Amino acid sequence: MLKTEYVRNGKYQVIGKKTSGLATGETVARDSPGKILGRSSEFFGTTRDAKGSLTSPNQADVNMLFEW
Repeated sequence: MLKTEYVRNGKYQVIGKKTSGLATGETVARDSPGKILGRSSEFFGTTRDAKGSLTSPNQADVNMLFEW
């Protein structure tokens, strides 16, 4: 089952959303227009940006992909 969480900035404006529960076990981060910012894998413990480049080799946290 897919679970979507909206990410808000300090002014309570939606800046993106996180979707988890994918068949691959990954969490996908999207900006407010819907463009994919990246994904994280709990299994591998990694976070990758939209181009597939490794942004965090030891932490599965998609929050680091958002522009705060």
